Amino acid sequence: MKPRGNLSPGAALLALAAAAAMSATIRGEEERPRAREAGLVVGTLPAGSGNAITDVGGVLVGHSTLAEPGRIQTGVTAILPHGGNLFDERVPAAIVTGNGFGKLLGVTQVDELGELETPVLLTGTLSVWRAADALVGWMLERSGMEGVRSINPVVGETNDGFLSDVRARPVGPTEVAEALASAAGGEVAEGAVGAGRGTMAFGWKGGIGTSSRVARAGGGEYVVGVLVQSNYGGDLTVAGVPVGRRLAAREAAAKEDKAANQGGDGSIMIVVATDAPLDVRQLRRLASRALVGLSRTGSVLSNGSGDYVVAFSTAPGVRRRRGEPIAEIPRLDNDGITPLFQAAAEATEEAILNSLFKAVDVVGHRGEGRALPLEPVIELLREAGVLVE
Repeated sequence: MKPRGNLSPGAALLALAAAAAMSATIRGEEERPRAREAGLVVGTLPAGSGNAITDVGGVLVGHSTLAEPGRIQTGVTAILPHGGNLFDERVPAAIVTGNGFGKLLGVTQVDELGELETPVLLTGTLSVWRAADALVGWMLERSGMEGVRSINPVVGETNDGFLSDVRARPVGPTEVAEALASAAGGEVAEGAVGAGRGTMAFGWKGGIGTSSRVARAGGGEYVVGVLVQSNYGGDLTVAGVPVGRRLAAREAAAKEDKAANQGGDGSIMIVVATDAPLDVRQLRRLASRALVGLSRTGSVLSNGSGDYVVAFSTAPGVRRRRGEPIAEIPRLDNDGITPLFQAAAEATEEAILNSLFKAVDVVGHRGEGRALPLEPVIELLREAGVLVE
């Protein structure tokens, strides 16, 4: 629930907390604002109607979350480019690797053929193979799949081993089926949910975040939406403000313990969707611009980080339908594509910030993941003059 009226960011936080008291009690977790609700507007392009990847027509997102305090804090998140059978109606796709220290299943076939034939799943590192097997089983059960003998599941991961016992590999068919069955358009749950339940970012609790932008390109208006699973390190920077080092200085002065995992290593999965008619080469270019947004938050794509971007187009004209011998594919002219690049960078940056703003404290396997302290963060941003009052 969003606060009403022209409230300052500080008042907005209080209003959000009061308005969500009942639902927060039910969940047992604090209700926190998204970055934009706290007065932080990233970039200059307008956000889509829901400021989420689901603003791209047809895109669906679902989660399954496993939360067992002190041991299991993980889950799976499913992103569906459309609600039909993806094997029969495939979407063009490209995958870009920022730093390849990760486990991303399905990447070589996407590189070779330039298309997605399954939903994209995100989960924890050692659950990748179980999630992939479950996704294959789910696909084989779809109508019309009786004679299929080859499926390329696309499953990405980040390592949530600080907050979750990754060796337990708890994600399986039940959780994958739940994430896929719950996939819907509209509002997307963010923070410590689904594949983001056990992740950490910049030493604070990370998670799932999403955002979107609307851009005019080639004479048309298109949406670029982004969803992230943040689990990486670096020097947290918010709208150009070095928030991470200033928070660390305050904590050091107060002699408080810092959150764990403050190094530069870790990973992020970024999924970029658009309704613009782009071919595979253009989608690869679009995906690379998501890394611009990632770098703005303070990441340097460190040695131990798995940083991947999966980008796809949902435009009906660019889909490949099984059994179609010749396909005439429209595409946007290269000269008009720059606004989409800007959209991808801005939406990625804001999605990452939303993953931090919405995350809550989580007690995990090897310690506690503390949520980013919003009051001092907002104070720092106000002092820097970057909030919309």
